[in-house]
Formats: sequence, C-alpha cells, structure tokens
Amino acid sequence: MTAVIAPGPTRRPLRDLERPSHLFANLGPNWFATIVGTGMVANAGAGLPVGFPGLRTAATVVWAFAAVVLVLLGGAWAVHWTRHRETARSHAHDPVMAQFWGAPPMALTTVGTGTLLLGRDWIGLGPALAVDWTLWCAGTVLGLITTVWIPYRMMTTHDITSESPFGAWLMPVVPPVVSAAGGALLIPYLPDGQLRLTVLLACCAMFGTSLVTTLVILPQIWQRFVRHKTGPAAALPTIWILLGPPGLSITAATLLGDVLPAPYDRAGPVIGLLLGVPAWGFAMTWLALATALTVRATRRGLPFSLTWWSFTFPLGALVTGTNALATRTHSVLFTATSVGLFALLVTAWLVVAIRTALGGYRGHLFRAPAGGARQPVAATTSDSSPVLRS
Repeated sequence: MTAVIAPGPTRRPLRDLERPSHLFANLGPNWFATIVGTGMVANAGAGLPVGFPGLRTAATVVWAFAAVVLVLLGGAWAVHWTRHRETARSHAHDPVMAQFWGAPPMALTTVGTGTLLLGRDWIGLGPALAVDWTLWCAGTVLGLITTVWIPYRMMTTHDITSESPFGAWLMPVVPPVVSAAGGALLIPYLPDGQLRLTVLLACCAMFGTSLVTTLVILPQIWQRFVRHKTGPAAALPTIWILLGPPGLSITAATLLGDVLPAPYDRAGPVIGLLLGVPAWGFAMTWLALATALTVRATRRGLPFSLTWWSFTFPLGALVTGTNALATRTHSVLFTATSVGLFALLVTAWLVVAIRTALGGYRGHLFRAPAGGARQPVAATTSDSSPVLRS
C-alpha cells in the first residue's frame, strides 16, 4: 500500500499583498536607505587601512549590487510617482516619513563614490568619473533641497511636540556632508582654476551646513530621550543615525584637508585631526550607548522593520571616518578599531539585508501602514508605523 503525502501550503511571493500591483503603491523614500547601507559597506571596505585577500573584490561586488538596486528602486519609484501620486506626495506631509527624504540623495552620492573607488576596476577610470560626477551632482542638488525643504515643512505644517524628535531628524540635513566627502575625492581630477576652487569651496560650505544643523538638532534628540525615554521599540534603531554625522564629518574633514591649495595645504591635515578625533570620541561614546539601548530593546522584543537599516549606514559612516584617521595617523588604535567596526558593519548588513529580502518576498514590507500615513512615531508600537514600511 502506497502512502499518499498531502502537499503543504504553497509559499508564494508577495502573499501578504492583495495584488502584486500593490508592490508600487507605498514605496516611501525610506526604501533608499537600503542602498545607502549597502553602498556604505562597499565604500568602507575600499578604505580599510588593513588589506585582506579578496576584500576589494568583495567590496566591488557589493558596490555593483547597490548600483543595481539603485536602478531597480529608481524605476519602481518612478512607477510609484506615476500611478500613486497622492500617496507619494503625502510622504512629505507626514512628520515621520518626511525625514527619510534625505535617503534618496545619499543613495545617489554613495553609489557614485563607490563607482570612483571600486567601479573603475571594472569599467575604467573615465566612465567611473562620468558616473560619479552625474550621481554626485544629482545627489548634491537633491540633498541641498531636502536640507531646506524638510525643516521648512517642520516649521510650517508638521505637527511637532516635545516627544517628536528622533534620530531620523538628522536624515534630511546629512546629505550635504555626504556630498562634501564625495566631492573631495573628485576635486583632484579637476584642472587648476576657478572650477576646482568653486567645487572645493562648495564642499567646505556643505560640510559646515551639515555640521551646524546637526549641532542644532542633536540636543533636541538627546533631550527627548532623557525626558520621554526612547519610545516604541519599532523606532529605536533610528538612534543609530546619530553616528552618521560625526562619522561623515571626520571623513569629509580629512579628505578636504588633503585637497586644500597652498598655502592652506599644510594646515589641512591638522584641521582634519583637530576636528576628527573629538568627533570620533563622541561617536564611540554614542556607539556604546546605542548598543546598550538596542540590547535592552532586543530583550523586550524588537520587531523587524525598514528602520533596521539604521544599523548599517551610520555605522558605515563611522567606519569611513575611522579609516581616514587610521590612514593619516598610522595609529594602531584607529586601525584595530576600524577593522572591528567593519566586521560589525558587515554582520549587521547581512542580517538586515536577509530580513529585508524575506520581508519583501512575503510582501508585508510593501503594505500600506495601518491607521494612515500621518501616524506619529511616538504613538506607534508595531509594524504599522509609516517609518517601518513604505
């Protein structure tokens, strides 16, 4: 007698969506954080002060993956804006989702920088420069827009309370310093003259823009955490975003110091160290605090969401900053720390990327947030938050 085994339930992709076409219905700007996080892994690997067999090849593969995702997500976002224009516009009205408008310009600039650092091994220096300049210009313009536009919306239309500040408030104002760091790598390829000087001065100004606005916003976030605690577990990963500005500031300061013209070229490295080392000290202190808070939240239950990408790109920024300090000081402390932080970054990226792939396969990351798009983060306790999905 032959036993008949009944088939189990069929696992189909996007099973949590009513229709596959809903894949494009709720694609918010926060999805571009996946590209920033992936690109930062590649760029951090390219600048690691210690070489490992196969490291550059692996970093180049990760860069290529980030570039492919940028193209695919860019196309999907175009469909989203074409077919779901009202939903797309509503993201800027939401006090939480609006902050993630800083992710698209950083995605463009990060992939562009990776093209120059790594992609040129495959496509050549000339094409790599062309791609980097194109993405850098687009990311810089969009980043400068978000730096003004989102704070303007916060000051005029968003419903803001003392409990509203959270880590993502830094997202719209960070893109200029990302452009400053990426621009510093492009400046040596410009001929001497006014164009080179203009780009250099623009990068220095963008560095200052992000630095000063960060110094304005950071105390508000700190005060919120002290007075109102960390809030819902679903939003807790955004505390890691506070690692981004100091890490990127270190990177930009050291890179810009290397391209200053005479007679300022002698002072450039000194300025980079004077700004970089204190910023690195704060970043390491915040890393310890963020780790402790994350461990505490994990023990109580930390639901997966797109905010988990906050574990990646800010940490990647800290790695690039530590890489820069290690390269310029030849310090064993910075070198060992950069390697350890890079290992932590790769681990975090693998975990978050796999969880995102599974969530995307099942479809629940593409669902519309329950309760509407204007749900404030302070009142959100589960995957229904607009921050967590689209």
